[in-house]
Amino acid sequence: MALRSLFVTVIVGAAVSAAAIAPACAQSPLYQGKRGAAIGIAGAIADKDRPADDFARDKDRKPAALLAFAGLKPGMNVADIMPGKGYFTRLFSNVVAGRGHVWAVVPTWLVEKKPAAADAVKAIAATPAFANVSVLVQPLDALQFPRPLDLVWTAQNYHDVYYGAGADAALAFDRSVFAALRPGGVFVVIDHVANPGADPDIAKLHRIDPAIVRRQVEAAGFHFESQSTVLANPDDTHTVPVFDPAIRGHTDQVVLKFRKPAR
Repeated sequence: MALRSLFVTVIVGAAVSAAAIAPACAQSPLYQGKRGAAIGIAGAIADKDRPADDFARDKDRKPAALLAFAGLKPGMNVADIMPGKGYFTRLFSNVVAGRGHVWAVVPTWLVEKKPAAADAVKAIAATPAFANVSVLVQPLDALQFPRPLDLVWTAQNYHDVYYGAGADAALAFDRSVFAALRPGGVFVVIDHVANPGADPDIAKLHRIDPAIVRRQVEAAGFHFESQSTVLANPDDTHTVPVFDPAIRGHTDQVVLKFRKPAR
């Protein structure tokens, strides 16, 4: 798969372009959110507007610890890269509240391959309860947002870019994230762990060596800040595909936090 230089932007929940809404972010209904006041991480997780399937996944995904590790706060501008069905998108929306905004970013190549790839997050953005969510379809090497971001997040997807499009494409993605963040902004990468020096067929396992991720992201200009073990599973041998029923939902995952230098 190859990243496209031409990008298509789709913003759900607004009738104007990203360029047009940039000067009016504070006044636009797009930025009102579902509440005037923040409800915090615990309140975001308990929110009745989350679907039952998301609640069922909380035990394994440990969102309270992850969002706290990322430093998510009310008023933040967040990009959820390759959001899937929007599990984290909803949580981000609830935490950043009315003064913050969440952009769910679906890669152009994925929509070209699977036309319905953005449908789940489009449905979220069209729901009044999550009015501070927009959906963007863009190439990962040319990310564009109407304002600098405080946090960029990608969960269980970095391996797809690195092995699907190549190391150069992954580095281009990291550089695009770097450019989109404000100085001091945070980039969080979560992925399924592969053993160091694993067989080239590791791509079939949908895993990646954490050292590769760190090397790539630091090469884009980020400083490595910390690593969380909240999703670690020492019983995972790293040798079976992540979709194998024996390990699915319980893989050993690395959680890496990088920061764009303040200067």
